[in-house]
Amino acid sequence: MPYEIILAPEAILDLDELKANVRTEVREGIETHLRHEPERLSRSRIKRLRKLSQPQYRLRIDDVRVFYDVREQYVEVLAIVPKSEAATWLARHGKSEGK
Repeated sequence: MPYEIILAPEAILDLDELKANVRTEVREGIETHLRHEPERLSRSRIKRLRKLSQPQYRLRIDDVRVFYDVREQYVEVLAIVPKSEAATWLARHGKSEGK
């Protein structure tokens, strides 16, 4: 059963700020990798973020990072950021386990 994909308001704004060709790649990547197996880890594509309760996962699409959580039958995309801003975004918005 396919997962429903929900974009958080911040993710929608992030997506709108991308160049059109990058936006298309990101949309296709989200659909391809998160619709059916969002928790399937891969060395280069999907990574489970350790010691964080939110976001739970990171999807790599070229030089863009998509941070998301998985809940029952839906995926919530929290943010879509350039690789160069990923560490800063995680430091600012990531929630440690137990907090």
